[in-house]
Amino acid sequence: MLGRQFDRLGIMYLGDVEVFRTSTAEPTVNGIEWTYIKDMSHCHALFQIPQKIIFDLGNLIDETYTAPFNATLSASFFTVPDATLPAETIIPISARKSSSNLGSAFSLPHEPASSFIEFPRNAKRAIVTIAACGQADEEFWFANVLSSDSYAFPEIDHLLGFSPFREVQLFIDGTLAGVVWPFPIIFSGGVNPGLWRPVVGLDAFDLRERAIDITPWLAQLCDGSTEGHLFEIRVAGISDDGNKNGWLSATVGNNWVVTGKVFIWLDEPNSITTGNLPFSDAPQPSISVESSLRHNDSLTTHVQVSRSLSVSSVIVTSKGPQAASWNQKLTYTHSGELLQGGFIQRVRQLTQGNDNTASGYSSSYTYPVAVNTSFTVDNISGNFSILASVDRSLHLVAINDDILAAPLIPELSPKLNLPTVNGYNLLTRQNGSAYFLSVPKIRKSFATGTTEQHFSFDGLRTQKPNLEIYRRHVLAKDGGLLIDEKTILGESSRNILPPMIGIEKWPSQSFCGYSIRAILGRGPSGKSPAQQASGGE
Repeated sequence: MLGRQFDRLGIMYLGDVEVFRTSTAEPTVNGIEWTYIKDMSHCHALFQIPQKIIFDLGNLIDETYTAPFNATLSASFFTVPDATLPAETIIPISARKSSSNLGSAFSLPHEPASSFIEFPRNAKRAIVTIAACGQADEEFWFANVLSSDSYAFPEIDHLLGFSPFREVQLFIDGTLAGVVWPFPIIFSGGVNPGLWRPVVGLDAFDLRERAIDITPWLAQLCDGSTEGHLFEIRVAGISDDGNKNGWLSATVGNNWVVTGKVFIWLDEPNSITTGNLPFSDAPQPSISVESSLRHNDSLTTHVQVSRSLSVSSVIVTSKGPQAASWNQKLTYTHSGELLQGGFIQRVRQLTQGNDNTASGYSSSYTYPVAVNTSFTVDNISGNFSILASVDRSLHLVAINDDILAAPLIPELSPKLNLPTVNGYNLLTRQNGSAYFLSVPKIRKSFATGTTEQHFSFDGLRTQKPNLEIYRRHVLAKDGGLLIDEKTILGESSRNILPPMIGIEKWPSQSFCGYSIRAILGRGPSGKSPAQQASGGE
């Protein structure tokens, strides 16, 4: 990709079913290319019948935005011993627009994200996965403020509200079935473009889905209803009254792109699943909010949220009665500061959770985030600059997870006879700092930055030490890699590379209509119509 362009969100569908979600890097003067690999084994059922392939990658080409995408899609099919039995049926929770050759994602809050689904009566297990990410005004939701403080600094335009907390909710026939507390994605043009050359933000190329086990609902879902059962995805933030009282909001800003899909495993052909209707224990979350505005130029925000949720039942299949449950426990803390009338921001946020089922699945997840940003504006020249630092981690531990596959590591593909593991432990941390300067009069922007990332991936084994599968450490500076170290099943390699350029020759690119608000989610707007339409910057 060569020219000028913003980062864009890309979604691939097989028919009406989203099968992966990615985003693009922003081009450089000399052009770039990259490869994204996704294990599709969990979607095996979709490959058993002819499918319409739709790759929805929005873009705009005109005199300003000159970079087209040249995308190549290829598929590799292979067999592995002792493979996990995949779901026999996959049903979308989507807008179902493939018949019109369109993508099927919902856009919240503009439309209800709901589908009526008719279940096979012999379902013995079912899991819903949800793909959801904020775009446009919701891209930097984790840096938002309480709605009561949206106009604390009117000189830099309004601050985005509904708090820095978001909850993605799954409802079945109007009852809450499970929640997802999303990981804060930073796309390749976000916070400071100099951070993401050539290392991109965590999950930016592979936007991670999250799973909710709905097996406890099968007695209700397998009732033979020809009208189907209503599945709905909602996104909530926090509304507040400005007096330390907060509650889940009925809506959020513009916009969240969401879809879901239901994975169903089938029992014997003539069997009918019965049992108890699900018992749901899902009290409202505990919410604490507090903010303080000092001297009309300093705003502090503190938010704490905790929630527990449990759904249980006994279902009866051809093998007899069995207990089914879905349990979640989550905590969230946020501390934010806006200083000098909003020109400086500091965010500290921590999300933790644990999910488990009666059948032996469990997962735990932790993602701390620290972001510091400041910007300056020269009202005479129109130049502006952004100084930023980011330090964040993602820690995932999963046991008996046969839906949300662990990362596909290309170097391991010849080694398909790995020792058996019953789970995985993924830990990655990314930290960096960058300076960005935009000079509109010469239609150029400049950036210098350093980003470092550590990544480890281990297999979990019963009564045995963890299997160290993959390690990676990279250090990038000013558009190139300085260090690239990796260890694969005990075999290590290390590359020390010369700097691509010196700091006196910062990377530049053709001016792309950047605005401070587009990069940070606050500050002067100045968005072009193309930016508004892209949902990216």
